[in-house]
Amino acid sequence: MKLHSLMIVGLALCMTACAEKKEPAPEPQAAPPAEPVAAESPAVEQAPAAEEAVAAAEESARDGKFIDHMHAHAEQLDNLNFALADDDLEGAMTAAYWLAGHQEVAGIQEDWRPYLQGMRDAAQAVEEASDLDAARAAAERISTACQGCHEAAGVND
Repeated sequence: MKLHSLMIVGLALCMTACAEKKEPAPEPQAAPPAEPVAAESPAVEQAPAAEEAVAAAEESARDGKFIDHMHAHAEQLDNLNFALADDDLEGAMTAAYWLAGHQEVAGIQEDWRPYLQGMRDAAQAVEEASDLDAARAAAERISTACQGCHEAAGVND
């Protein structure tokens, strides 16, 4: 019963930690009125602004893909924990397989990599578990790695 309660609490923490936090998109700022200068100057001044706008749009698209990818992590971890709660080792192994070997998404900062590797290693341990107790212990390590990464990324605020 204690393990079941622990799994429910862990699942609740995971769900709240992985909840989508939407921040309002920054408003595009209008360029200040340019003072009259030589004909070449405005074109030179506008080029960096246009490049910055394109870069911001690309970064926003990458951020959206990154967040979607992290939500896929949470979904697979939920699947893994639900399977373990149902004493379904094979189901847990299936979700762990995805967590251990899926393709990485762009945008992972170097200081987050140890958490990613910890998550992958623990998922691999679930895949290789010979019994439910070993799988549950490894699943707890996955949750710990995820929480550590969320703290490092500042998304638990």
